[in-house]
Amino acid sequence: MIASISGKVIQLTKETVIIDINGLGFEVFVPKPLLSETEAGDLLYLYTYMLVREDNIALYGFTSLEEKELFLQFLAVGGIGPKLSLSILSSLSIDNIRSAILSEKPDYFSRVPGIGKKTAQKIIIQMQGKLPDSDGLAIRSITDVDDAVVDALISLGYSVIEAQTALQTIPKNTPDDVETKLRVALQYFDHF
Repeated sequence: MIASISGKVIQLTKETVIIDINGLGFEVFVPKPLLSETEAGDLLYLYTYMLVREDNIALYGFTSLEEKELFLQFLAVGGIGPKLSLSILSSLSIDNIRSAILSEKPDYFSRVPGIGKKTAQKIIIQMQGKLPDSDGLAIRSITDVDDAVVDALISLGYSVIEAQTALQTIPKNTPDDVETKLRVALQYFDHF
């Protein structure tokens, strides 16, 4: 097994990075946020998982061990393969995944393309109590107001991950009503 890989990025595709290691190019499937942050010529260190199947050998890469562990846990859920597991990690931040599982909010997962309500519920059920350690970080639970804010941001044209990132930036002392939280969340996008 290849547990990690480190080298210079020589090419990017829609789903992969190709990393040069002493003249040998390794194609590694990575989450989309990493693709958007990486350019050819960058040095990259990834924790990897090599999936060997009868007709294919694929390498999946992650910037943290926690991200890799979540990928493997998603693979253990019936109906989720490597592409869908990677899609979840591309659409939701680790904090959002934790919050959705701890708050038992399958709707967050059903917003990921390719995941229906039944699969989202299976994720919640099967991953309860199996989340990797968060190094003592406080996890913010998801309320119905937070759900409404995310839905409103998505209806305004923001992606799921953008909406959830904006939600995470809302100060904890903000009044817990949709209008106020939505206004504060929209201010996040004004900074770009």
